[in-house]
Amino acid sequence: MDGFSHGLVTPVAAYLMACLGGVLGLRCTTRALRSGGAVRPGWLALGAVSIGSGIWTMHFVAMTGFAVDGVPIGYDPVITFASLGVAVVMTAIGTFVVGHRGANTMALVTGGMITGLGIATVHYLGMAGMQLSGRFEYDTPTVALSVVIAVVAATAALWAAVSVRGLLPSLGAGLVMGVAVSGMHYTGMAAVTVHVDGAASPSVEGDSPLTLLAPMLVGPVVFLVLAAVIVMSDPALLTGDPDVRHAPVLGRAAAVGVPAQRRPPHAEPANWAAPSREARPGFQRARRP
Repeated sequence: MDGFSHGLVTPVAAYLMACLGGVLGLRCTTRALRSGGAVRPGWLALGAVSIGSGIWTMHFVAMTGFAVDGVPIGYDPVITFASLGVAVVMTAIGTFVVGHRGANTMALVTGGMITGLGIATVHYLGMAGMQLSGRFEYDTPTVALSVVIAVVAATAALWAAVSVRGLLPSLGAGLVMGVAVSGMHYTGMAAVTVHVDGAASPSVEGDSPLTLLAPMLVGPVVFLVLAAVIVMSDPALLTGDPDVRHAPVLGRAAAVGVPAQRRPPHAEPANWAAPSREARPGFQRARRP
């Protein structure tokens, strides 16, 4: 069994895809938290699909480098795309929890656990969709470790998304998300043992994993590219500034970093009232004859 049949190409490419999805998704989550209003669900949805697509793409890019000596490998399309749906749905739940509850401890723990379990589910559901003339066995402690890695790293990434500001910290959070997905994947693969039956399945004979998975990867990769275009075209997503268009009128100056209107030095205080004529210095009421 070889998980790196193409050398370092597949693990590096897989990690970059996970980072791309993580950075895009976490930036959209950050923007949703700072925008509010009717646009928040849209940004959260875009972020969830970005993270889910990155997770799914990372897993199957890495699996193009997986090979078993003398045994052809295939993939069930239904289970494979079902794992993509699971990735998007569970990531959406996790990001919506954090996006609507904020950076409190309960929301981060809940959102991180759901997102981490989504990462693990994508991996093991994708493994269940593999077709080969044999069977898989898993080492339970190593599987548990892979799930812990996914949950902890996903929670840390969500915390960074809602707690830190600026582009560079968000990039760091995306790198952490990439570590969560890649670390979980290769830890989970370390738990696998393949027992070969001997007779190859005729339905998958002659097909390589790259040939089978390449058409499935096109859609999620194209989506990630389009999501990157959306993020790059919105300066607020890059700088972390809130959406001024949706800020209250009285708070727009503060939202864009412009100081509040200052009272001119010659102006009177807000509670100042003009004195009556009688109270003015030098005023004398004219006497009636």
